[in-house]
Amino acid sequence: MTGSTHRNVDLVLAHLRAGGAAPRALDGLQVLPDAVTTAAAAAAALGVEVGQIANSLVFDADGAPLLVLTSGAHRVDTGKIAALVGAGRVRRASPDFVRAATGQSIGGVAPVGHPAPLRTLVDRDLAQYPEIWAAGGIPHAVFPTTFTELVAVTGGEPADVA
Repeated sequence: MTGSTHRNVDLVLAHLRAGGAAPRALDGLQVLPDAVTTAAAAAAALGVEVGQIANSLVFDADGAPLLVLTSGAHRVDTGKIAALVGAGRVRRASPDFVRAATGQSIGGVAPVGHPAPLRTLVDRDLAQYPEIWAAGGIPHAVFPTTFTELVAVTGGEPADVA
Protein backbone atom coordinates (compact mmCIF):
# COMPACT_ATOMS: atom_id res chain seq x y z
CA MET A 1 0.00 0.00 0.00
CA THR A 2 1.31 3.43 -0.78
CA GLY A 3 0.55 6.64 1.05
CA SER A 4 -1.76 7.35 3.93
CA THR A 5 -5.45 6.62 3.56
CA HIS A 6 -6.90 7.01 7.03
CA ARG A 7 -5.59 7.65 10.54
CA ASN A 8 -6.73 4.20 11.71
CA VAL A 9 -4.92 2.48 8.84
CA ASP A 10 -1.78 4.47 9.67
CA LEU A 11 -2.04 3.38 13.33
CA VAL A 12 -2.48 -0.27 12.32
CA LEU A 13 0.56 -0.12 10.02
CA ALA A 14 2.65 1.59 12.73
CA HIS A 15 1.68 -1.05 15.28
CA LEU A 16 2.42 -3.89 12.86
CA ARG A 17 5.81 -2.35 12.04
CA ALA A 18 6.65 -1.84 15.74
CA GLY A 19 5.54 -5.40 16.49
CA GLY A 20 7.91 -6.86 13.92
CA ALA A 21 5.31 -7.88 11.34
CA ALA A 22 6.69 -9.30 8.12
CA PRO A 23 6.84 -7.02 5.08
CA ARG A 24 4.01 -9.09 3.54
CA ALA A 25 1.60 -7.68 6.14
CA LEU A 26 2.77 -4.10 5.69
CA ASP A 27 3.05 -4.14 1.90
CA GLY A 28 -0.01 -6.33 1.46
CA LEU A 29 -2.48 -4.03 3.19
CA GLN A 30 -5.26 -3.32 0.73
CA VAL A 31 -7.93 -0.67 0.70
CA LEU A 32 -10.81 -2.28 -1.17
CA PRO A 33 -13.35 -0.37 -3.26
CA ASP A 34 -16.24 -1.60 -1.09
CA ALA A 35 -16.56 -2.10 2.65
CA VAL A 36 -16.13 -5.69 3.81
CA THR A 37 -17.84 -5.71 7.19
CA THR A 38 -18.43 -9.47 7.37
CA ALA A 39 -16.15 -12.47 7.00
CA ALA A 40 -18.17 -13.65 4.01
CA ALA A 41 -17.83 -10.28 2.25
CA ALA A 42 -14.10 -10.12 2.95
CA ALA A 43 -13.55 -13.70 1.75
CA ALA A 44 -15.49 -13.02 -1.45
CA ALA A 45 -13.58 -9.79 -2.15
CA LEU A 46 -10.22 -11.51 -1.58
CA GLY A 47 -11.02 -14.85 -3.22
CA VAL A 48 -10.18 -16.86 -0.08
CA GLU A 49 -12.03 -19.25 2.24
CA VAL A 50 -14.21 -17.63 4.91
CA GLY A 51 -12.16 -19.49 7.55
CA GLN A 52 -9.10 -17.46 6.49
CA ILE A 53 -10.70 -14.24 7.69
CA ALA A 54 -9.67 -13.26 11.23
CA ASN A 55 -12.73 -11.54 12.64
CA SER A 56 -11.85 -8.98 15.31
CA LEU A 57 -14.71 -9.18 17.78
CA VAL A 58 -14.82 -7.04 20.90
CA PHE A 59 -16.64 -8.35 23.95
CA ASP A 60 -17.53 -6.83 27.30
CA ALA A 61 -16.01 -9.16 29.90
CA ASP A 62 -17.32 -7.92 33.26
CA GLY A 63 -16.91 -4.35 32.00
CA ALA A 64 -13.43 -4.81 30.49
CA PRO A 65 -12.82 -5.02 26.75
CA LEU A 66 -11.79 -8.41 25.40
CA LEU A 67 -10.69 -8.82 21.78
CA VAL A 68 -11.31 -12.22 20.23
CA LEU A 69 -9.70 -12.90 16.86
CA THR A 70 -11.73 -15.76 15.47
CA SER A 71 -11.92 -17.61 12.20
CA GLY A 72 -14.71 -16.31 10.00
CA ALA A 73 -16.00 -19.89 9.93
CA HIS A 74 -16.77 -19.82 13.69
CA ARG A 75 -19.20 -18.33 16.13
CA VAL A 76 -17.59 -17.46 19.44
CA ASP A 77 -18.85 -19.40 22.45
CA THR A 78 -19.15 -16.66 25.10
CA GLY A 79 -19.48 -19.19 27.92
CA LYS A 80 -16.24 -20.83 26.87
CA ILE A 81 -14.34 -17.53 26.63
CA ALA A 82 -15.77 -16.35 29.97
CA ALA A 83 -14.29 -19.46 31.58
CA LEU A 84 -10.97 -18.92 29.74
CA VAL A 85 -10.58 -15.34 30.99
CA GLY A 86 -12.17 -15.81 34.42
CA ALA A 87 -15.10 -13.48 33.76
CA GLY A 88 -18.54 -13.87 35.28
CA ARG A 89 -20.20 -12.60 32.12
CA VAL A 90 -19.02 -12.03 28.57
CA ARG A 91 -21.29 -10.39 26.01
CA ARG A 92 -20.99 -8.67 22.66
CA ALA A 93 -19.94 -5.07 23.18
CA SER A 94 -22.01 -2.12 22.05
CA PRO A 95 -20.74 0.02 19.16
CA ASP A 96 -19.82 2.81 21.61
CA PHE A 97 -17.91 0.36 23.85
CA VAL A 98 -16.03 -0.97 20.77
CA ARG A 99 -15.08 2.53 19.59
CA ALA A 100 -13.94 3.56 23.09
CA ALA A 101 -11.76 0.44 23.43
CA THR A 102 -10.32 0.35 19.91
CA GLY A 103 -10.74 3.79 18.34
CA GLN A 104 -12.31 1.89 15.43
CA SER A 105 -15.87 1.09 14.37
CA ILE A 106 -17.51 -2.31 14.16
CA GLY A 107 -16.88 -3.80 10.74
CA GLY A 108 -13.35 -2.46 10.53
CA VAL A 109 -11.80 -3.33 13.89
CA ALA A 110 -8.18 -4.38 13.42
CA PRO A 111 -6.27 -6.71 15.73
CA VAL A 112 -3.90 -3.79 16.52
CA GLY A 113 -3.74 0.01 16.40
CA HIS A 114 -5.84 0.63 19.51
CA PRO A 115 -5.34 3.44 22.05
CA ALA A 116 -4.18 0.87 24.65
CA PRO A 117 -3.38 -2.84 24.51
CA LEU A 118 -6.42 -5.12 24.79
CA ARG A 119 -6.50 -8.58 26.28
CA THR A 120 -6.69 -10.74 23.16
CA LEU A 121 -7.59 -14.34 22.42
CA VAL A 122 -6.57 -15.77 19.03
CA ASP A 123 -8.61 -18.67 17.66
CA ARG A 124 -6.34 -21.71 17.28
CA ASP A 125 -8.34 -22.72 14.21
CA LEU A 126 -6.63 -19.89 12.29
CA ALA A 127 -3.32 -21.79 12.59
CA GLN A 128 -4.40 -24.23 9.87
CA TYR A 129 -4.15 -21.54 7.19
CA PRO A 130 -0.78 -20.42 5.79
CA GLU A 131 -2.29 -16.98 5.17
CA ILE A 132 -5.12 -15.24 6.96
CA TRP A 133 -6.59 -11.79 6.47
CA ALA A 134 -7.53 -9.24 9.13
CA ALA A 135 -9.21 -5.85 9.11
CA GLY A 136 -6.98 -2.81 8.76
CA GLY A 137 -8.79 -0.33 11.02
CA ILE A 138 -11.57 0.71 8.61
CA PRO A 139 -14.25 -1.37 6.85
CA HIS A 140 -12.45 -1.08 3.49
CA ALA A 141 -8.94 -2.14 4.64
CA VAL A 142 -7.51 -5.65 5.09
CA PHE A 143 -4.02 -7.09 5.46
CA PRO A 144 -2.50 -10.56 5.14
CA THR A 145 -0.86 -12.20 8.12
CA THR A 146 -0.36 -15.56 9.81
CA PHE A 147 -1.58 -17.09 13.05
CA THR A 148 1.91 -16.87 14.58
CA GLU A 149 2.27 -13.24 13.57
CA LEU A 150 -1.18 -12.34 14.96
CA VAL A 151 -0.32 -13.88 18.31
CA ALA A 152 3.01 -12.02 18.35
CA VAL A 153 1.83 -8.54 17.31
CA THR A 154 -1.23 -8.61 19.58
CA GLY A 155 0.36 -10.30 22.58
CA GLY A 156 -2.64 -12.59 22.28
CA GLU A 157 -3.31 -15.95 23.85
CA PRO A 158 -4.01 -18.88 21.51
CA ALA A 159 -7.39 -20.34 22.49
CA ASP A 160 -10.25 -22.55 21.39
CA VAL A 161 -13.03 -19.96 21.17
CA ALA A 162 -15.85 -21.75 19.31
